[in-house]
Amino acid sequence: MKPTALLTNDDGINAAFLHALVDACIAQGFHVLVAAPSGERSWIGRAFSRHREVTVAEYPNLGARAWSIDGTPSDCINIALGHLLPVKPDVVISGLNIGFNATMPLCLSSGTLAGATEGTAWGYPAVACSLDLEQSLFERVHRASSICPPELRPHLEAACRHTARFAHGIIGHTTPGLQVHSLNYPSGVNNHTGMERSVPALVRHGSLFKRNATGFQFAWNDGANFSTEQQTDLAVLERGLISHTVFDFGRTASL
Repeated sequence: MKPTALLTNDDGINAAFLHALVDACIAQGFHVLVAAPSGERSWIGRAFSRHREVTVAEYPNLGARAWSIDGTPSDCINIALGHLLPVKPDVVISGLNIGFNATMPLCLSSGTLAGATEGTAWGYPAVACSLDLEQSLFERVHRASSICPPELRPHLEAACRHTARFAHGIIGHTTPGLQVHSLNYPSGVNNHTGMERSVPALVRHGSLFKRNATGFQFAWNDGANFSTEQQTDLAVLERGLISHTVFDFGRTASL
């Protein structure tokens, strides 16, 4: 019997990166189900839509049964697991994210990691995956997320194949708890790119807002890296390797 993978993301159900991951998981032998936001829900962390109704619609033409959900990544996984899925999944996969989810501040803010975290909160193995992009390419993909630039396609597909293999490999081999495996792929990832374990880099951004005429507007800055650990997710990516960070939220509940 095929293992079942439940997929989500935070870039929206129309994102080409999600569609590529669906294809890779099917090729890996998964029965794939998708519950993803109807539009982009980046930088939203583990938010739930507590004060409004969340609507759900079937999403055709993805090659797998899919639902478009007008909510957050956490909403998507919670509603899918509680109400939509015809079978229980063997693994929950969130991504593939447009841009990396490296450094502690980004990981704590990431809707991609939050989708995977909701899966592990239900007791399922969970993987979050992200692809680092050069800034100008990131802007192109972000503006038109349903289209993958041709020069990026081989790297996207290599990352998706790796995620599908990784997710298949952890089924039945993870310890009970609250673990999320976060995979960050370098921009030039290919079938031969190595992977190393890592820890999130400690980066401080200071203010992420600038004043405008009526208030404040979000304004990204790279921040300052205060890490002394050599094996950070940023350092691994800078070496052109795949960063593998394990967030074990269950360990915070024990002495």
